[in-house]
Amino acid sequence: MAHQLLNATLLLTLLVLILPLFVRKLGHMDGIVAMVKLATLLSLIPLAIFIYIGAETVTSTVTWTNLDFDLEIKMVLDIYLLLFLPVGLYITWSILEFARPYMETDPHKTTFFMYLLLFITSMIILVSSSNLVQLFVGWEGVGIMSFLLINWWGARADASSAALQAVIYNRIGDMGFIMVMAWLAMELNTLNMQQILLHPQMMAMLLMGLILAAAGKSAQVGLHPWLPAAMEGPTPVSALLHSSTMVVAGIFLLIRFYPLLEPSTMAKTVCLFLGGVTTTLASMCALTQNDIKKIIAFSTSSQLGLMMMSLGLGQPELTFLHILTHAFFKAMLFLCSGSIIHATNNEQDIRKMGGLQKSMPITTSCMTLGNLALAGTPFLAGFYTKDTIIETMCTSALNTWVLYLTILATALTAAYSLRMTYFTQLATPRHQPATHLTESDPNQTRPIIRLALGSIATGLVVTTIVLPTKPHHMTMPPLMKLSALLLTILGLICALDLMAHYSMKLTTTTKPHTTLVELGFYNRILHRALPHQNFTAALLSLQLMDQIWLKSSMPHTTKYLNLITTKKLSTSLTGNIKTHLLTFLMTSSLLVLMV
Repeated sequence: MAHQLLNATLLLTLLVLILPLFVRKLGHMDGIVAMVKLATLLSLIPLAIFIYIGAETVTSTVTWTNLDFDLEIKMVLDIYLLLFLPVGLYITWSILEFARPYMETDPHKTTFFMYLLLFITSMIILVSSSNLVQLFVGWEGVGIMSFLLINWWGARADASSAALQAVIYNRIGDMGFIMVMAWLAMELNTLNMQQILLHPQMMAMLLMGLILAAAGKSAQVGLHPWLPAAMEGPTPVSALLHSSTMVVAGIFLLIRFYPLLEPSTMAKTVCLFLGGVTTTLASMCALTQNDIKKIIAFSTSSQLGLMMMSLGLGQPELTFLHILTHAFFKAMLFLCSGSIIHATNNEQDIRKMGGLQKSMPITTSCMTLGNLALAGTPFLAGFYTKDTIIETMCTSALNTWVLYLTILATALTAAYSLRMTYFTQLATPRHQPATHLTESDPNQTRPIIRLALGSIATGLVVTTIVLPTKPHHMTMPPLMKLSALLLTILGLICALDLMAHYSMKLTTTTKPHTTLVELGFYNRILHRALPHQNFTAALLSLQLMDQIWLKSSMPHTTKYLNLITTKKLSTSLTGNIKTHLLTFLMTSSLLVLMV
């Protein structure tokens, strides 16, 4: 009975969520927000039932096709879906409510809200999938919706370029996903994940395909440039994309398939390498950025690297909990930045802000809270998962270089968080005098406050009440236990010292600073230098083909042969009898030989 009630309440939640897509009377801004709010409240019922019965189930609804194996639409009702569903819907509800005044002047705002609804729906399909085809539908759904939403202001060249980057880099990752699907369908004759996980010994190439797919979707190093470029979309899109949809899809894929990764030392080492380099590089780049949204975007990339490292350490449950806690304060940081950008006439440079703590007290207070949670301040959401990951590294027998990279990234996280707080809130105002700073619209402040409450309470609630397995009690010296907090304090002290010596008139830059501002010259090399070199080589090849083959070999050779033949024939007609007799003799001889 409990299982039937669980299935019924979950299906009711999903039906309420997608209702605005099919009912015209609900297909407007207020209707969509109301349905998402109702779905958020309903999603708590299956979670409560699951906590009570403590057993997962699989529900099958429709059979797609019968090939060599049955392919059905199935939903896995496990702890991952039932925890992600209320968190994702709660954040989506807050973002949609914030987007109402933010997108008020947009002529196609209803379509925009529909796209956001489809975005979270695609992510729920991905999380609830029981087979790879259904998962691939959600996987491609979040990719398509991210392209449409990043390119919402398509008249801007930067927005179109950013959307194309997102598509192209994700297509690289999709090649790994499709390769895995093709091999499993041919060799194991199944695409059902429950059956696939019964074969833990997989080829290393298949595991690398899964990691490639995750690296593309979750913007790991090598496939990371699309993530900061995606900031060209509207702020509500950035908030939803970075908190609970697109970027965590790759990490969630590896969580689902972690039983396949666990026996492979090479796969876990690759995850450690990708995560360590990504979290450190993103933290260093965030320290030099001046665009407020790009700073938060690089912080997302850094946290995704931390999640990848956690998978390499063998902690998929802890990785999933960090996805949940990170979603709250990351969505809140983006909404706070959007509120500031909206109030300062679309200004995104933090050097042109300042002094906002008095004119926008709610926004700046919540932004400070979000930065503290991001840095791992005790008793906020990030503390319960981020610091636990660092403690796990301290007690791990794996290579210590990953711990050193994490230590550096943790200190840099505190530094760039304080830098963003300092430039936006403290010191003297540097924005235009005509700017009207206000927080009069409650539709912008209510969602931010709601997410702030989640950033405070989520870590404690999730880790103590609905954690699937109890955490291990780690035995370590007190100094090591406090290492994450000490690193955060060290980063704050270094940032304060840098702020004391910083001058707004400073124009000279060092080579390391320029390198980090240019993202390690990755974009300049990969997006400009290599295409220009390929274009030059192609142009040279085309010219050589024209000059050597098409012009010299064919037309000129034909012309040369015709001239020689004509010349010989014309010079043979001299009127000399000997020449004519010799020509007649040769022709007769050839005819005799041919006969």
